[in-house]
Amino acid sequence: MTTPPGPDEQPSGARTAPAREGAGAYWSDGLGRAGSRCAQLLLVAAVVVGLVWLLLRVSVVVLAALVALILASAVYPLVGWLVSRGWSRLLATGAALFAIFILLGGLVTGIVLAVRNQWAELSTSAVAGWEELQGFLMTGPLPIDTAAVDAAVQWVTDFVTSGTFLGGALSGISAATGFVTGAMLMMVILFFFLKDGPKMWNFTLRWFHGKTRAQLAESGERTIQVLGGYVRGTAIIAAVDAVFIGVALAVLRVPLALPLAVIVFVGAFVPIVGATVAGILAALVALVTAGPVVALIVIAVVVVVNQLEGDLLQPLVMGRALSLHALVVLLALAVGTIVGGIFGAILAVPLTAVAWSVIQVWTDAYQTGDDPVLGEDPLSSGDRTGSKPSIAQRWNHRRTRHQHEREQTLASRDAERQQD
Repeated sequence: MTTPPGPDEQPSGARTAPAREGAGAYWSDGLGRAGSRCAQLLLVAAVVVGLVWLLLRVSVVVLAALVALILASAVYPLVGWLVSRGWSRLLATGAALFAIFILLGGLVTGIVLAVRNQWAELSTSAVAGWEELQGFLMTGPLPIDTAAVDAAVQWVTDFVTSGTFLGGALSGISAATGFVTGAMLMMVILFFFLKDGPKMWNFTLRWFHGKTRAQLAESGERTIQVLGGYVRGTAIIAAVDAVFIGVALAVLRVPLALPLAVIVFVGAFVPIVGATVAGILAALVALVTAGPVVALIVIAVVVVVNQLEGDLLQPLVMGRALSLHALVVLLALAVGTIVGGIFGAILAVPLTAVAWSVIQVWTDAYQTGDDPVLGEDPLSSGDRTGSKPSIAQRWNHRRTRHQHEREQTLASRDAERQQD
């Protein structure tokens, strides 16, 4: 015979229910919700850190793929033009790669020959310029004790002949080997991007439907447009800067005019600071080899060219390809330099522009137009991603967005007809 529970005794279910309610109450208040959010953020941060660690472990592959994507975005219109003229895609891709090889090979050969032919003149002028600089420091308006300069020179000499420098040189050889490996891998990836890029992207899009497919397709188109426009525009501006500064250096008989012009060309791909650093380097070479007057003339030429670039070439050639504030560009350069060195500095700005365009594709939270409280919209209508696609691209996006809905409607109608 079962004894009924006493007044102080409760069934086991009655005892656990309040406990469960109390446990849930710990997470239902403000502190509990904050704790759950913190746990979610920590989990997301752990995943992000893991992905970053994995990407850093294969940084050569990642950099090769990014550089190949950027070059493919810039060269693909040439491949498309050749295909439209009746060329096969394989032949058009080979012609584009051959043109890139000829261009890069010509630049490297010109630099090597210029350095080899002018090295003796450069070394002699450098010694004479160093002696002239020492005399200026001793007799100038602010005399400087040359003992400190001689001590610094001796320290540099000792460092060059030390084991530390040799170890750094060996590390540099290892880095050069990695660079060659990455360059070869980049060319292979570039070949397949140019040849089979549309097929690979088509294969990717077929895993998605409806609005997601439309947003992915638009994101891909914006990525190609931003990267291609950035590379082509920057190359045109860099070529103009290199020609003007290189001609000025050649007229002033500054040694190594061609290598310095190439440095100006490469430096232009690092916005804001690249052209300035290249100009300073050219002025230093002119100061050591040709004297302060020629160096001042070189500085004046660099300043004029930079003003021409900022006021005329950038708005005319680049247009609204980037649509990034100068502060965002500087922060992107800083982060890219810290993470990836010189390659990070070159890739940071176009990748940031791509990220900003893709964000605009995937969200409509930004309030456009003037606001009665906030005032004027800081983002003009021409800078928005929605204004970039052509009419044909917008129509294609609309068809892709509603394709899945039409397919579901037709399928449901067919099912109703079969039932009837």
